[in-house]
Amino acid sequence: MRIAPAASLLALALAACTAGPNYHVPDNAMAKAPAANRAFASGDEPAYAQAPLPDHWWRLYDDARLDGYVTEALKANTDLRAADANLRRASYIVREAEAGRTIQTSITTGAEAARVGFFTEPLPGTAYSYTLGVGVEYPLDLAGGIRRGIEAAKDSSEAAQAARDQVRVAIAAAVTRSYAAACSANRTLAATQHVLDIQRQTLDVTHRLFKGGRGTNFDVTRARGAADQSAAAIPTIIAKRQAALFELAALMGRAPSDYPRELESCPAPPALRQPIPIGDGSALIRRRADIRAAERNLAAATATIGVEMAELYPKVTLGGSMGFAGPFKLFNSGDTFGGGIGPLVSWNFPNRKLIHARIHAAGAAADIASARFDGTVIEALRQTETALTAYAREIDHDHALELARDDAEKASDQANRLFRFGRTGFINVLTAQSNLANAEAALAASQSELTDRQIDVFLALGGGWEG
Repeated sequence: MRIAPAASLLALALAACTAGPNYHVPDNAMAKAPAANRAFASGDEPAYAQAPLPDHWWRLYDDARLDGYVTEALKANTDLRAADANLRRASYIVREAEAGRTIQTSITTGAEAARVGFFTEPLPGTAYSYTLGVGVEYPLDLAGGIRRGIEAAKDSSEAAQAARDQVRVAIAAAVTRSYAAACSANRTLAATQHVLDIQRQTLDVTHRLFKGGRGTNFDVTRARGAADQSAAAIPTIIAKRQAALFELAALMGRAPSDYPRELESCPAPPALRQPIPIGDGSALIRRRADIRAAERNLAAATATIGVEMAELYPKVTLGGSMGFAGPFKLFNSGDTFGGGIGPLVSWNFPNRKLIHARIHAAGAAADIASARFDGTVIEALRQTETALTAYAREIDHDHALELARDDAEKASDQANRLFRFGRTGFINVLTAQSNLANAEAALAASQSELTDRQIDVFLALGGGWEG
C-alpha cells in the first residue's frame, strides 16, 4: 500500500521536467541579424514603393481575367492538391502523437485445459480454467518524451503547411507568367507583322519600279527575301504562344487542349500602373513560406532531441485491471473475481549507449536544420536583391530599346521615301528595314523580359499564400 505514495512523490519530482532543450530561434540565426532585417539595398528605385506587399499581388495588375485564372489554379492545380493531402497527413500524425498520452484499454480472455498426473490416467484427470478481464493504462510521461513527440509532430505539420503555401506562391507566379507569355507572343507577333507589312509594301513599290524601268530584278529579289525572312518568324512565335497556353491550362488543372481560347487574341500582357510595394527584409523573413518551413523544421528537430533524451529516464504507467479467473465450474462466481491497481515502471538500462548515440544524432540533425534555416534566409535575400536589380535595369533597357525602335522606324520611312524619288539606293532601304526588324524584335523581347522580371520580384518577395 506504500507504492502509490512513492509513485506520487516521483511524479511530483519529475512532472516539472521535460527532457531536451526548449526551442527558440537561435540568437545568432541569420533571421535575427540586423543586416537581414533592414531595407533592401536594391529597393531605392522609382519602380518600388516602401510599402507592404498585398496578400494577392497579382491583383496589382488590375486584370480580372488573370485573377480568375489564378483563382482557378489555386483550387484545381494537381501539385497543390498533393500538397494539401500532405498537410492532412501531417495533421493525422499529430493526432497519432497526441493519442500516446491518452488512456489505453485492453480486454483479455483465455481458456486452458491442464492434466494433473501422468497421461495414462483416465480423462477425468483434466482440469479446465478460464480468464476474463479488463485493463486500463495511463502513461504519466514524467520525462516528457510524449510531450516532445507531440511538439515535434506539430512543428512538422506547420512545416508542411508552409510547404503547401510555397506551392501556392509558385503556382500564382507560374500562372501569371504563362498568361503574360501568351500575350507577349501576340505582341511580338503584331510587331513582326508590322515589319512584314512594311517590307511587303516595299516589295510592291520595287516591283512597280522594275516594271517602269527604274529598278532591277535584283532589287525585287532582295525585297522578296527580306519579306520572306520576316514571315518565317511568325510560325515560331505562334508555337511559343500555344505552348504558353497549354502550360496555363495544365496549371489550372485542365487538359492542355482546354486552354483559354480568349487569350489567342490578347494584345499585350498585363501592365503595372504603380510602383511595386516591396516592404523590407524583416517583412520578407516573416512572409516567405520557405523560411517558415525551414524554421519549423528546426523546431521539430530540436523537439526530437527531447524525445531521445526521455529514453534515459524511467517510464511510469498507472494501470489497473479487474476480471474473473478460475476453473470453469466456478464461472461467474464471486470467488473468482479480482483486480489490481498500481504504477508500472520500465527502464532500459542495457541500452544507454544506444540512447546516447541517438541523442547525439538528433543534435546533429538539429544543427543541419539550423544551417538550412540560415541558408534559406540568405538565399531568400539574395533572390530578392537580384530580382529587384534585374527589374530596375530592365526598365532602363526597355526604355532605350523603345527609343531605338522609334528611330529605326523613322529611318525606314525616310529611306523608302528617298528611294521612291531616286535619291538613295535600294540597299539603304533594305538596311533600314533590317534595322527596324531587329529593333522591333529586341523591343518585343525586352518587354516580355520586363514582365518576367516583374514576376521574379513578386516570386522572390514570397506573397500569394496569405488567406
